[in-house]
Amino acid sequence: MTGSDAASDPVSWLLIKPGWKVVSSDGLEVGHVDEVAGDDTEDIFDGLAVASGAFDKPRYVRSEQVAMITESTVVLDLTRAEALELGEYLEPASSEEIEPDDKSGLGARIGADVREIEGRVLAPTQRHEHSMNVWRRIALWFRSLRR
Repeated sequence: MTGSDAASDPVSWLLIKPGWKVVSSDGLEVGHVDEVAGDDTEDIFDGLAVASGAFDKPRYVRSEQVAMITESTVVLDLTRAEALELGEYLEPASSEEIEPDDKSGLGARIGADVREIEGRVLAPTQRHEHSMNVWRRIALWFRSLRR
């Protein structure tokens, strides 16, 4: 870590943006933030997806492995070697909201059936975590260039 990094004030995880530099505890660059995993409505920080190159698969850094967050830099509580051994970041499964079926009658049932079919076509639910595909990696890379 450089002297200017040490002098920076810590910031909240809510400010982390894709493209921020990720540095190991021994001061070496590990990569850049691809995604932030957490629930900002509940202020729960789960971790980060960190990639060392534009088309490299991102690695998952748990929130407990983050030592400090400053403006545009995340410092890990891991050496560079330890950070490079982290497992692949898997995108979370999408969730499905199930509403109670307390309405009765044919119209309500048809409406519920239409909503279910529409949901499966327009926003299919994935039941398991999955690896990022190459198109998602390219989109994230372009997004990081804009910042």
